[in-house]
Amino acid sequence: MEKRHEENDEIQIDLLELCCALKKKLWLILLGVIVGGLGAGFYSKMVLTPIYKSTAMVYVLSKETTLTSLADLQIGSQLTKDYSVLVTSRPVLEQVIENQGLNMSVEELKNKISIGNPTDTRVLSITISDTDPIRAQALAEEVAKTSSNYIGDIMEMVPPKIIEEGVPAVYPSSPNTKKNAIMGGLIAAILISGIICLKVIMNDTIKTEEDVEKYLGLTVLASVPDADENKNVEKKGTSRKKNSKKGEV
Repeated sequence: MEKRHEENDEIQIDLLELCCALKKKLWLILLGVIVGGLGAGFYSKMVLTPIYKSTAMVYVLSKETTLTSLADLQIGSQLTKDYSVLVTSRPVLEQVIENQGLNMSVEELKNKISIGNPTDTRVLSITISDTDPIRAQALAEEVAKTSSNYIGDIMEMVPPKIIEEGVPAVYPSSPNTKKNAIMGGLIAAILISGIICLKVIMNDTIKTEEDVEKYLGLTVLASVPDADENKNVEKKGTSRKKNSKKGEV
């Protein structure tokens, strides 16, 4: 609980009181976890559009590049970087759009493409993300084929070899419904716990005699009982008198 101590004028937080407040509201936190998880899961399942991925792979190796020296390896690594840029160049993407009869711009197609290069390899992975798994596969294969031919023509060398064609994805890569549901539940629990803690910290009401002595440094000489407590005491006293009279009779 947030208080201002008169002696050192520092803000004090009673961690035990915070823990007790959280324990009392544990049912509310659990309810928030359930509602947040179900809400996030429902939103992911019913609202978000599933995205499918398909990947084609090409191998970068020209006639001039062999595996006999470190210099050859460095040349191959440099070619891999060059190919990564050429795969998403405008001429390649425009040709892909024309070949597939796509109704999209070059930038839209480029945003669907991600290029990967496993460490210490000359393999390029061309991944397409799309809402249609069949179209993702077709685009992955078309981009790999078109870019390979373009690189061979522009660099006047043997084009990269396609070592793996794309396959249609069975399951979407995103959204991850289970992960989103867990994240939604955790976020809801954190928000509710934060609100509870904030209410406790901001509440500077003095509730007990101990609070008066602790935070004001004053000694309590007398206390006035609560009206409800007096009523309960009177009721108990009256019932005892009635019972004693019945016993005497």
